[in-house]
Amino acid sequence: MFIQTESTPNPATLKFLPGKVVLERGTADYRSAEEAATASPLAAKLFGIPGVTGVFYGYDFITISKDGPDWQHLKPAVLGTIMEHFMSGAPIMSSANDGEPLSDEEFFEKGDETVVATIKELLESRVRPAVAQDGGDITFRGFRDGTVFLHMKGACAGCPSSTATLKHGIQNLLRHFVPEVREVEAVV
Repeated sequence: MFIQTESTPNPATLKFLPGKVVLERGTADYRSAEEAATASPLAAKLFGIPGVTGVFYGYDFITISKDGPDWQHLKPAVLGTIMEHFMSGAPIMSSANDGEPLSDEEFFEKGDETVVATIKELLESRVRPAVAQDGGDITFRGFRDGTVFLHMKGACAGCPSSTATLKHGIQNLLRHFVPEVREVEAVV
């Protein structure tokens, strides 16, 4: 098994491509060993590597966030753990949690359904595919008083360039196509 790696705009995050489907649908984002413990056997193993602070699953990639050691010291342990897991045939997610983790409900005012549908379509068709290339994901959380609230995951969470991506990229795109949008904010 050959696992490719790609750098991301976030220097604390590296994208691993195992050449196999990681998650059939949705994404999964873990920011602690406790979150991962019952949800994903692979993520639990990855958090056992000193320095790993985040695990994010996309369709065909795994994004690992770190603190502390340089990638040259951490990367071999991560590669070995991912390879061992895939070779074992064990599932990525526990049977109790085989999809995207439940998150907070979306929020928007009654009457904004058409605006929200357009925002979601633009995010789905233009933003998410580009962000996935960098090892992350952005999901719609809400819309209120002209502000779009987005949740950043994977390489996007904590990325130094995420503010520029939000304010200059996504905000400008949404403003262009949806006049009701005034600004975009990240939420946790």
